[in-house]
Amino acid sequence: IPTTVHTTSTPVYTTGLSTKATASPLTSPIVSIISSTGTSPSSHIYFCCYLNDTYYDKGDVVYNWTHGDYCYFVNCSLDCQLQIFNWSCPSTPQPSPTPTPTPAPSPSKPTTPSPGCPDFVPPRQENETWWLCNCTMAVCKHDNTVEIFEKVCDPPPKPVCSNGLNPVWVLDPDGCCGHWECDCYCTGWGDPHYTTFDGLYYSYQGNCTYVLVEEISPTVDDFGIYIDNYHCDINDKVSCPRTLIVRHETQEVLIKTIRMAPMKVQVLVNKHEVALPYQKYGVRIYEAGINYVVNIPELGVLVSYNGLSFAIKMPYNKFGNNTKGQCGTCTNSTADDCMLPSGKVISDCEIMADEWLVNDPSKPHCPHVSSTTIKPEVTPTAPECVSSPLCELIKSSLFVECHKYAPSQHYYDACVFDSCFVPDSGVECASLQTYAALCAQEGICISWREHTNGVCDVTCPSHKEYKACGPVEELTCKSSSQVPTDNRTTEGCFCPEGTISFAPGIDVCVPTCGCVGPDSVPREFGERFQFDCKNCVCLEGGSGIVCEAKQCSQLQPESCWEEGTYPVIEVDPRDTCCNMTYCKCNSSLCQTELPVCSVGFELKTQLVPGKCCPVHSCEPKGVCVLGQAEYKPGSPVYSDKCRECICTEMVNASTHLNIISCSHVPCNISCKPVSVSSRGWPGEMKSDPQDNCTIYSCMKLQDQLISSVSNITCPDLDLGSCQPVSAPGPRPSCTFRNETLVPCSTVPRREVISVGNCRRELLINQCEGACGTFAKYSEEAQSMDHQCSCCKEVKTSQKVVELACEGGGTLSHKYTYIESCGCQDTVCGMPLESNRRVRSSPPSASCRP
Repeated sequence: IPTTVHTTSTPVYTTGLSTKATASPLTSPIVSIISSTGTSPSSHIYFCCYLNDTYYDKGDVVYNWTHGDYCYFVNCSLDCQLQIFNWSCPSTPQPSPTPTPTPAPSPSKPTTPSPGCPDFVPPRQENETWWLCNCTMAVCKHDNTVEIFEKVCDPPPKPVCSNGLNPVWVLDPDGCCGHWECDCYCTGWGDPHYTTFDGLYYSYQGNCTYVLVEEISPTVDDFGIYIDNYHCDINDKVSCPRTLIVRHETQEVLIKTIRMAPMKVQVLVNKHEVALPYQKYGVRIYEAGINYVVNIPELGVLVSYNGLSFAIKMPYNKFGNNTKGQCGTCTNSTADDCMLPSGKVISDCEIMADEWLVNDPSKPHCPHVSSTTIKPEVTPTAPECVSSPLCELIKSSLFVECHKYAPSQHYYDACVFDSCFVPDSGVECASLQTYAALCAQEGICISWREHTNGVCDVTCPSHKEYKACGPVEELTCKSSSQVPTDNRTTEGCFCPEGTISFAPGIDVCVPTCGCVGPDSVPREFGERFQFDCKNCVCLEGGSGIVCEAKQCSQLQPESCWEEGTYPVIEVDPRDTCCNMTYCKCNSSLCQTELPVCSVGFELKTQLVPGKCCPVHSCEPKGVCVLGQAEYKPGSPVYSDKCRECICTEMVNASTHLNIISCSHVPCNISCKPVSVSSRGWPGEMKSDPQDNCTIYSCMKLQDQLISSVSNITCPDLDLGSCQPVSAPGPRPSCTFRNETLVPCSTVPRREVISVGNCRRELLINQCEGACGTFAKYSEEAQSMDHQCSCCKEVKTSQKVVELACEGGGTLSHKYTYIESCGCQDTVCGMPLESNRRVRSSPPSASCRP
């Protein structure tokens, strides 16, 4: 097969051409390698060799020329190294001179061929092969003879995978040829059903934690995939997956179902919750539609989980014939899938699955020894069980395009089983969902949920819409310029047409790519906005959003001069990003002393707008004042015996007191008759025969006789508080009820508590009621015997009340609260005259004619 070698002069190698070369070291003669000038390489092509400001790709000829008697060939190797070859060039034939007689030559010794190719750099051994470029190889024959040839690939036949999936083409390590492999693909869904790596189907209802995949002979540090199942029906007969666990070297990933409807999943790495997308130490975790995916690129491992099902895909060239666990052995044969931890292969995979138990401290009910679970029937035994019509969709024309690429019988059987053992739960949707996902792996997208009458619908957030054939890697503003590396489809919630996801991990759809800040609001480039009390701008490039603290221009007062005020720092209601300092009033801080008011004046307190502390002043009562006594207008005022005075309504402009008006009283030399029928003498007092409440008297004062008439006035009659009595005489009689007959007890009264300009109305107890009080003559003591007791408080407590103040403030005030009352003895004494004058209770007597 001819091989073309690009050179600058003459061809050097052809396939099968043996070149006898006598090489000399590069140092003799000295060769200067000068690269030829040319156009710059295209930006999208990667070049690996560089010499004299020129880039070369793998296999490019760098130098091909002669120097003296030597030929030199330099190329860029497959590992991006400059390879230099040199050999003795063939000499140019010279014209034959005129022959002249010459003596016979003496015989010479034969030349011994050199083994291998020692003059090459590096030296090559005989039959040693090495790559040149583009699947072209060189082999050292002998005596510096090199043969160049292309590697011929003989593709193997396409195998049939036992799991029913299409085989994948895998390049050999040399990168020239390849071969077919059946990748390891294990799934689990429903309650639960399994298909092993090699396609064996079985159901298993254990509710513990189990090994799905581990290596038989470990090639990766601490690698394994595990499943945590739980009973998901009311009878504890069937199980469902709850947590998928992936271990790789120093990391343990848990994808845990928190809630089924609506689906909520929590992702933990080394027992700490993480946000997605997450990438660290060779493990990448992200969302792809409805699935949560764990990707280990170094191993080619893809693990997906969505709460109802899981799928594990691993390359055969890394894990073939080296797996164990509930997912089987990945040998492209189902014969050895039911392998126990001991290595023994049995025929029942359900018994095998029960042996792959993991010690889980959170599940003490799980045994540490083998305990076989009773296998439920794949099809319902009860005659009344009718499978869900949803299961028929799997075998219908809806999936017919996928039937030839992925067998559907296992998923149909699982759907029937679920619909009968867990009816009306929607668990059968897991079988359709898993089969549709398997079809998507084969490049066949099927929109099936719209045919389930809403039973298997997916609810998306308001800003997204459901797509049955969305991209596995959704384009974002950050990745829109990159070519997608995964062209497969998946179902899930995606941004609507005309919008694009802003960035991985930021659940925002934007019409144009700009910025999205912590408030999750999309912004256009150049847009200015405020966030978190900062002035921000959306800029293209860099971090996107640049913010600076907002400047507040309020002048702070130095201090509060007015009495009762103190400085307070609060948020400015006009600009919540800035604080404001103002003087706040607290009347409890007021120290103004109350004035002492003169007779005729009373203390009044007023709240003046704009002032903190109340204003106290002495205001006139509107009375007359004589000495230390106050008289209301119209009341007689006694000044001396010769004048009659009365308090008027007129006010003195200077004193602000009412004026007392007086008139002279003429002197009498005799007493006026005290009655029509009798006269009185000085010092004598008589009652009116017709009215016991009228008394006539005659007094002699400083040689002057003065008669007077006194009327006993009864309190105004309150018909509600008196009881009529019959008595002889022309006038009716009224006797007051004895109000003291009510026993001593607490009586609630509404009172107003006020302190300064702060007040509040409360329901406060008072002590009221009758107690034993009497006065009688004691024959034994030959004197009056008195006993007095008062209705007084027995138990009190201190309470605190918040008083409402003018201006919106409050004031805490402590007061005494009466809990209970009772009669307590006290000393009996005659009441003082002043007490009699201000006594408000009516006399306990009856007024009769």
